[in-house]
Amino acid sequence: MIWFQLFQDGPEYEARKKKGIFTPPNLTMKDLHNAVPRHLFERSTAKSLFYICRHLAFTFTFYYLATQINYIVGLVAGDSLRATATRHFLSVSLWVAYWGWQGIAFAGIWCLGHEACHNYAGHDALSPYPSVNAIIGLVLHSSVLTPYYAWRATHRAHHKSTNNLERDETYIPPTRKDFKLPDGRVAVRMDYAEILEETPAFTLFKMFVRQFFGFQLYLLHNRKGNPRYPPGTSHYKPSSMLFRPDQCQLLPITDQSIVVSNLAIVGMLSILSAYIYRTGWSSVCAYYIIPWLVITFTYLQHSDPTIPYYRKDQWTFARGALATVDRPLFGWVGQFFLHHISSDHVAHHFFASIPFYNLPQVTAAIKPVLGEYYNYDSTPALYALWRSFTQCTFVESEGDVVFFKNQFGEATIEPAIQKL
Repeated sequence: MIWFQLFQDGPEYEARKKKGIFTPPNLTMKDLHNAVPRHLFERSTAKSLFYICRHLAFTFTFYYLATQINYIVGLVAGDSLRATATRHFLSVSLWVAYWGWQGIAFAGIWCLGHEACHNYAGHDALSPYPSVNAIIGLVLHSSVLTPYYAWRATHRAHHKSTNNLERDETYIPPTRKDFKLPDGRVAVRMDYAEILEETPAFTLFKMFVRQFFGFQLYLLHNRKGNPRYPPGTSHYKPSSMLFRPDQCQLLPITDQSIVVSNLAIVGMLSILSAYIYRTGWSSVCAYYIIPWLVITFTYLQHSDPTIPYYRKDQWTFARGALATVDRPLFGWVGQFFLHHISSDHVAHHFFASIPFYNLPQVTAAIKPVLGEYYNYDSTPALYALWRSFTQCTFVESEGDVVFFKNQFGEATIEPAIQKL
């Protein structure tokens, strides 16, 4: 890739943007189900365990190689004073490489635990046996400090209400009313700039917070979650409204299951505490905490200037599933270590119970049915992230189909239904 292409929109994004007007699709789930071969729905416990063991083997290998960094540096650079700069450069380079690769590996562990969460009719995506999915999901998610049962409840609700502004659990954008902006019919560019404009440095700071701390802040106090919940809402509180029967209709959640999630997190924190006691803070930061901060990447799948949000009767399950973008995040590395969570996210939203290793075939099967409504974007990840942070500022407080508007009140796409 030529370097300047790192800062350009992908051709697929440009094609969507040129349309300017969006007409909501009227696809049926029956058409999509008919397009997917039946054997792709089959789950194999043995096959899933193979992928999990392979992934954990890579994770341990990265850790072991990191423990040998000082030895490798000494072996290559030697001990002479002249070699000091070389030793420092090589050491920093190897640590950065470890943090990058192990961060992706930790993210992959989270993805595998995520696959155990999807259960619409008593069957999860890793195994046909619910207890196997529960054990695998609890262990994997706890190892990367995610409360399995609590997050499973809200994530299933997210799948059932994707991009529904009234019912979705995550990625709920602020509205014109939230920002106290003037009426769009009379507002001018300066009205928006006075309230919304920010410096590039502040935008970068928000990107940093979102990417490295956003998911944990969401778990702790519902940051960027659905605003219908009161302040103090948390995935760690068994009494949280997130788990009330009238709020979580898809999956009955008991206080005991939330406590189990919390105890599993406490168990993982105890392991880390023992590791700190044995080796010190610097070791746990270098080997675990820094790579762990990488675990957040689905923001770009749902936050894009060309992706609609729905209200009221305009939302359907198929429309919500299509409000998703496939991205070739990290190329083959992302497919191998992230188990297709980014490259085949559209198929995942339509068929959450299909095993991740079958998703590429599902994507190929449903693309002809989806036609122009299939969303793919090859825009480089960092530029796409910058674009979303600068172009996805708010949505209108009214309207059954809405798109993000930027800091100057401008939308990339307008819904045709609003023109009627």
